[in-house]
Parts: sequence; structure tokens; C-alpha cells
Amino acid sequence: QVRLVESEGGLVQAGGSLRLSCAVSGRSVNTYTVAWFRQAPGKEREFVSCMRRFGGGSYYADSVKGRFTISRESAKNTVTLQMNSLTPEDTAVYYCAAGDSIILSSIAGGQSYAYWGQGTQVTVSS
Repeated sequence: QVRLVESEGGLVQAGGSLRLSCAVSGRSVNTYTVAWFRQAPGKEREFVSCMRRFGGGSYYADSVKGRFTISRESAKNTVTLQMNSLTPEDTAVYYCAAGDSIILSSIAGGQSYAYWGQGTQVTVSS
């Protein structure tokens, strides 16, 4: 059974950095497309970033491009999201998600991912 567990988020000042991890159990992380989504209060869930399986590349929402970096640590079976230059607009609950065969045009859609973590709160103060 696949299980995704996000690391604890936290509170950080604007301009600061935070690193989130998603530990995948049940199968090698290399065999999944793994994504990060976030949901701010009163807003819809939005795509943040993903790393496609089998070395298929990484992708970012325009709002985080150049500030966030997604990476895979195969030895630890985890995917991490390094978040730099954080702003209050990045405040949200962040979710890790994983899926199998996801075509490129569908990577930003939450419905493409079968497995989800429980979410972790990230708060950026101004």
C-alpha cells in the first residue's frame, strides 16, 4: 500500500526558506510522478511543482518558478521541495501527491494523482 508522509512545515519570515520532504512507502519513488500542491484559506488547491517518474523532468507553477526547487532522493525514497524567498502569499497547507502514468498535459491536475499525503502547514509572516 502506498503511503505519503510530508515533513513538518513551519512558520518562517518573509524572505526566508523552508524545506519540505515527502516520504514515499510501498514502492520506489522513482516509479511515481510526485507533485506538490497547496491550498490557502478560502482558495482552491493549486499545483506547485512536480517531478515526473523515470527522469521525466520537473515542472513548476509560474508563481514559484525560480524560488522553489523539487528534487528526488532515491536512497531515502523521498521527494523534497526547497522553498526560498518565501512570501506571505506562499502561506498554505502543502500536500504531496503521487501518481503513475500521468501525461504531461495533466501534471497540474489534482485528479491525476491517486495518492496523497495528509498535508503540512506552511506559514510565512510579513
